[in-house]
Amino acid sequence: MAITRISCKQFIEQSKEHLLLDVRSPSEFAHAHMPGAINLPLFTDEERKVVGTLYKQKSKEAAIKEGLVFFGVKMKSMIEVVEQLLATADWSDKKTLFVHCWRGGMRSAGVAWLLDLHGYKVFTLQGGYKAYRQTILQCFEQNLPLKILGGQTGTGKTEILLALKQAGAATVDLEALAHHRGSSFGAIGQSTPPTQEQFENNLALSLQEALALNKPIWLEDESQRIGNLNIPKALWLQMRNAPLYYLDLPFEIRLDRIVVDYGCFETEHLIAATERIKKRLGGLDCQRSIDFLTAANFKEAFRILLLYYDKHYWLATQKRSATSVHNMVFEQFDLPLILKNLIHI
Repeated sequence: MAITRISCKQFIEQSKEHLLLDVRSPSEFAHAHMPGAINLPLFTDEERKVVGTLYKQKSKEAAIKEGLVFFGVKMKSMIEVVEQLLATADWSDKKTLFVHCWRGGMRSAGVAWLLDLHGYKVFTLQGGYKAYRQTILQCFEQNLPLKILGGQTGTGKTEILLALKQAGAATVDLEALAHHRGSSFGAIGQSTPPTQEQFENNLALSLQEALALNKPIWLEDESQRIGNLNIPKALWLQMRNAPLYYLDLPFEIRLDRIVVDYGCFETEHLIAATERIKKRLGGLDCQRSIDFLTAANFKEAFRILLLYYDKHYWLATQKRSATSVHNMVFEQFDLPLILKNLIHI
């Protein structure tokens, strides 16, 4: 059919409804990739190293010849993999493929040639994944219509954010993307977090999907660091200056919610998380919390910890420069009422 090279913006938009193939090596793909892409590596990690070394130390021609040795024996199996992927997918167009490598060079050109020869219409990405990453980083520089959902630990911000989404609001769940709930205890019960690069790729997609709704975008109030990941600085600065909707619930209500949320986890994990904040919590309160946890007295353990996090969050709130702060006081965690107030602000 045909091979067409298109810009990054076109590639991102048009590939959403088609099979997207990343032909970089397995380790490159595992580190980070375009959301929705499937790895169809032209070379293994070892083969890529051999070809790359030849390219640098001998010549482009020598690298191509060695690459053809690796590529030649894979041609049939690569076609069969693509056929299987298309057969089991629900795309309406099963004759159009999108292919990219690192720089939009020989690897994507080679695979695109093979797929074109077999009868597919193939689009390749100008500049490859490297150009895609540049586009992603620019995404965080755009002016975004943000609304920030704040409140002390235990106010149910994540639950409220999900309810807002179900009600049709535009939302981005940073903690879900980071696989971390944003405190020393945040990794407990979560799956392995993505790399920083993959977090940024997924976050950019989530932002673009939210923007497409043409509504203000709700995000939970966060420090710039979530676990071992960082919110891109340009986005985080916008978050710090966006309107803040601050939920205020009584201490005991929040404490009861925390007991339910975290009391189900293994005690050893809770103790380890407590020990990580020993220096800031203080030796005495740290030991008291651990003693309560050991005795399965989660409420008293979390009481000490909640007091610590309340102080920590209050200090962080004083440093922000939101364009406006909306304090919302509730006596109970009444989700329908909270939702009603947020939607009609």
